[in-house]
Amino acid sequence: MWRLTLRTLRADALRLLLSSVAIVLGVAFVAGTLMLTDGMQAGAYERAGAFDRHTDLGVYADRTTLPPSLVDRVRTVDGVAEAAGELTALVGVVGVDGRPVLGVGLLAAIPTGPALRSYDVVAGRLPDRPGEVVLDAPTVAAQGFTLGGPVGVGGATGPARPYTLVGTVDVAGTTRDVGGPFVGLVGADALAVSGRPGYDRIMVAAAPETAGPALAGRVAAVVGGDATVKSRQRILDEAVEDGVRDLDQFRLVLLVFAGVAVVVAGFVIANTFAIVLAQRTRRTALLRLVGARRGQVFRAAVLEAAVLGLAGSALGVALGVGLAAGAAALTPRLDLPLSVAGLTVTARTVGLSLLLGTLVTVGSALLPAWQGTRVPPMAALADAAGQPARGAGRARLTLGALVGVAGIAALAGAAAVGQIALVAVGGVLSFFGIVMFGPLLVPVLVRLLGRPLRPVFGATAALAVANAARNPRRVSATATALVIGIGLVSAFVVGAGSVKVGVERAVDARIGVDFVVTGVGVGLPAPLAGELAARPEVGVVHEHRNRVVDGVELRSAHPALARRTLDAVDVGDVADLGPGTVLVHRELAAARGWRVGSTVTVAGRPFRVAAVVTADGPTSQGVPAGHVVDLADADFTALYPDERGQLAEVEPADGVSAERARAAIGAVVARYPTVNLLDQAAYKKTLTGTVDMLLAFVTALLGLAVVIALVGVANTLSLSVVERSRENAVLRAVGLSRGRMRLLLAVEAVLTALVGALLGTALGIAVSAGTVAFVARLGGGFTLVLPWGRLGLILAVAVLAALAASVLPARRALARPVVEALGAE
Repeated sequence: MWRLTLRTLRADALRLLLSSVAIVLGVAFVAGTLMLTDGMQAGAYERAGAFDRHTDLGVYADRTTLPPSLVDRVRTVDGVAEAAGELTALVGVVGVDGRPVLGVGLLAAIPTGPALRSYDVVAGRLPDRPGEVVLDAPTVAAQGFTLGGPVGVGGATGPARPYTLVGTVDVAGTTRDVGGPFVGLVGADALAVSGRPGYDRIMVAAAPETAGPALAGRVAAVVGGDATVKSRQRILDEAVEDGVRDLDQFRLVLLVFAGVAVVVAGFVIANTFAIVLAQRTRRTALLRLVGARRGQVFRAAVLEAAVLGLAGSALGVALGVGLAAGAAALTPRLDLPLSVAGLTVTARTVGLSLLLGTLVTVGSALLPAWQGTRVPPMAALADAAGQPARGAGRARLTLGALVGVAGIAALAGAAAVGQIALVAVGGVLSFFGIVMFGPLLVPVLVRLLGRPLRPVFGATAALAVANAARNPRRVSATATALVIGIGLVSAFVVGAGSVKVGVERAVDARIGVDFVVTGVGVGLPAPLAGELAARPEVGVVHEHRNRVVDGVELRSAHPALARRTLDAVDVGDVADLGPGTVLVHRELAAARGWRVGSTVTVAGRPFRVAAVVTADGPTSQGVPAGHVVDLADADFTALYPDERGQLAEVEPADGVSAERARAAIGAVVARYPTVNLLDQAAYKKTLTGTVDMLLAFVTALLGLAVVIALVGVANTLSLSVVERSRENAVLRAVGLSRGRMRLLLAVEAVLTALVGALLGTALGIAVSAGTVAFVARLGGGFTLVLPWGRLGLILAVAVLAALAASVLPARRALARPVVEALGAE
């Protein structure tokens, strides 16, 4: 049977070719992911000690920062050769053209003592005194900075001030390569720019032959109980652990999408084997007649699947190497915080990929192999058809209907019950309902979609519909493979569209001014709001700030803008908001028994309740819904002068055009490189840009699953052409032209793909509807929005791909002479 199996595999190599393509693509995704992330893990180990090459001990703050005075005390400990404070923060850099350099800048405090310096200097030197700065080499080259020249650097405390550029460093591929400029200042300057009261940690270099537990104990005694002393090995281990933790999450995301591709490949493989084994019924029957047992025939089919799976997996591993190499080359351009230390191909990755591909292939072929041995030998010899056009049994259809209804119910009830897990359960159950009920549902949809084509293409369309629907199980299996990929793509498309519209509506409702000023990764500098308000072209400046005190969220509010953000005013007048008065939200007023005119105490100061209001929106973490007090901007500043926000609303003064106001605001903002000036449209785009990026990323990853499913359409069509060789020859003999034959197969492919795409789109919309309903229940005003243009594009791509998939089967159908095809068995 072994030699017979190998001969059979060689004889049917062309029939199984497209099936092996599905295996190759699925395994390549898995292997490429593992190789890429293994390379990233190796990079994490290399990066772990990049800035601690000379650090023997580290003192880390437990709760707050470490004061500069503590650095001096640690430096006096016996056995300490050098100690220096270090912090990292976000800053901005002003280019030579006076504009902020694009990208978030990372600031680091650089030690002045040579015993602790671990930076790779490209040109010049590291800073030795206040007023000096180093930048990363790419930023210096791109901006045209020169050594000895000025560089403007600004952070959370105020406008940019000039520093002298004394050197450039190489931080590429390290944890301090965040895609924007790297800025190195001495400790005092770093504290001043960042606004921090102290350092994140203190680096310690030990004197020769003094490093060890004894030195760590002496340092711990000096720093006290508010800080932790860590050895060099612990510092490196924790750095690696942090890098690997992020990498594990990234790997998990990629493997989830790889798993989707593998599952789709499994559907394609199962359908291929079902068709091929059905077309071998006479051959199988002959083997049975000459003495082969059913178990031998079954094992031969499984062996065939194992050989095909192993060969396809090997090719998949080879393709995965290419994918990983390409992805590794692209990662530096994507500004990812994870870099690749080179292509890493391990025996574990190769073994797992080969095992996965082989097991998926064998597992997918088990049921078709078992079904292929059930045909009685005599009945098979008498059967001229390839595969009986059997529909699904009543038990399967009944179970499929029940599972599908349960899935729809779970999706509908997710919001009411308040469990997002129900959305996932409902989506999975709905999919399995489609799979099980598909032999009845899919042919009906094929006939329904084929009706409009009959008046256009006549008998050719009627034949295509009949061919597509003649075998319910086959067309169902082919179409449902598409449901997975297109369903997930549609779910993300609809979900992303709904989120974008929800965000834009929220901006329209909450931000009613012409301009907003936002901090780039940091809070707005303290002097900014005052400088903007001092401009005569500006009428209203409101910096959004909040603070949680005793379970109540205190928010800054502007009397001219407060009413716009409210849903209702229960009692009182919002116009009375001003110095000494507050707005209390309904839920808090009810809980505390406050009314209009009541005196409430905030931070030790009495305030009068001007109005009881209602606002539908989220509160800070740990704050009950509606436990909010709005204070006038001036009062909030007096109580919490150090509290900063990340957004300020700016309205032009009466009679001032938007252009004049923008120029005036821009003149102020230009001095603050960590601040952006945006109009409403640009602000919306910044909020929704991440959604678009995520959607593009997800669509690209799921695209492979859709490609594999379309390979299944081409595979099914090719095998059907082999099965219908004599039938197609008869059609050509009675006058069907070559063009009409191509059209027949194209319509059949399009109908199959279109049904799968429509079912997948419907499933994706249902999953998104459940998710959006759940999110809306939590708050935020999100509603389901159907992006018809993008959904139509998905269907159009599926149709075009199906047309492309029909080209090779049509060429094969027309390549055989009519007379020869009429004699085919």
